[in-house]
Amino acid sequence: MSKENIKIGEEGIYDARKLGTGRVLILGFQHMFAMFGSTVLVPLLTGLSVSTTLLWAGLGTLLFHLISKKKVPAFLGSSFAFLAGYAAIAPNGEPELLRYACFGVACAGLVYLILAVLFRAFGASRVMRYFPPVVTGPIIIAIGLNLSKSAVENCGTNWPIALVAIVIVVVCNIWGRGMVKIIPILLGVIGSYLVAAITGCIDFTPVREAAWIGLPLQYQRTVFSIFTDGNLDPALLITSVITIVPIAFATMMEHIGDISAISSTVGKNFIKDPGLHRTLTGDGLATTLASLFGAPANTTYGENTGVLTLTKVYDPMVIRLAAVIAIILSFCPKFASVIEVMPSATIGGISLVLYGMISAVGVRNVVETHVDFSQSRNVIIAALILVLSIGINYSTAGAIVIPVGAITINFSGIATGSLVGIVLNAILPGKDYKFEDDEPNRTGVDLEIAQGKSLVWELARKAGQKNMED
Repeated sequence: MSKENIKIGEEGIYDARKLGTGRVLILGFQHMFAMFGSTVLVPLLTGLSVSTTLLWAGLGTLLFHLISKKKVPAFLGSSFAFLAGYAAIAPNGEPELLRYACFGVACAGLVYLILAVLFRAFGASRVMRYFPPVVTGPIIIAIGLNLSKSAVENCGTNWPIALVAIVIVVVCNIWGRGMVKIIPILLGVIGSYLVAAITGCIDFTPVREAAWIGLPLQYQRTVFSIFTDGNLDPALLITSVITIVPIAFATMMEHIGDISAISSTVGKNFIKDPGLHRTLTGDGLATTLASLFGAPANTTYGENTGVLTLTKVYDPMVIRLAAVIAIILSFCPKFASVIEVMPSATIGGISLVLYGMISAVGVRNVVETHVDFSQSRNVIIAALILVLSIGINYSTAGAIVIPVGAITINFSGIATGSLVGIVLNAILPGKDYKFEDDEPNRTGVDLEIAQGKSLVWELARKAGQKNMED
């Protein structure tokens, strides 16, 4: 770059066309790679299709931009928050069970629309009083702890390969600079994958047999197939909704933190214009549609916010370009196959860090927002959320079983803990938390953590914050 362009970049570029086509393409690919590692990791952990995931990450992002008036430079990738829901319904990634889990996630996406309507009608502060950090924090902690078992089991298939992934993620996140610090998950996956390939731990036969071009959708893996194959299980359908929908309360807090962080990074108040009601609607509809077609839930991605901070190119058009690139890659089965043959140990090593950071972000949630545990109400709420969420999950039954006529409904630990926490917070006296929605904070960090932001942004945030300081 010339000195003139560097100067423009330091001030912030809101129209990327001034950079020229070549640089815009490079920026688009950079955003695509920033989201790539975490986005494809979710289908690998759950058993969902990588190709379908990439397709709906791109389509979901474009839909979000359309609904938010093309103003918010956000990319929608796979959400980690729903991993516990997938694991509860399809513990071994069974395709026939994943369809039911996707139905539950699709319903969770519709909850976003309800909150969007409430925000539009009453304002954010009146609605958010029911979801303070004393509720969302322990829920996030429980999600990470409930997933820890599968991470250790995957690592156990080949601990040396898993350790390579863990070490790379830690080193890049702590000592990396620039893009290296923003994409530690992707680098950990690549490094561990290469070591596994060199040591002969990967069978590349499926890659050689995969076609170069193919459709990223399979009807039998969509939610629609549940109602047409003649094997509908109403009890499991209801259970999936009850188990997964409560997770949306945490992910909606995550969304609000994301929009605040993007607002602070770009220097525009997206909470007011286009408004949380529009961004929530875009995120919720993207999640619902992706799930109906067999892809993971979507969420606004912190890695891409980190890239915005790094490049200071704030034009949402660059994000839409990254979405188009993701859609194009989804039509290459060979590319997806390269990802799908990844060793379980690599997945285990990455997920060991990610799951732990989910819980760590939950802890930081309550610390940064100064939740007062000298108040008995807060102790009771947090205690019951944690004990119910974790205890029920690891109990013999794995859920609270409630027969309703001929149907048996299972309340998972996360569902039970979330519902109990929300109800107790609403009825117990002594609320001491206020949500301020008038202006985003200057750094975007406090509100980000305060509203229960996900582990992915926590990895990228440090890089972004350092760049702002530099």
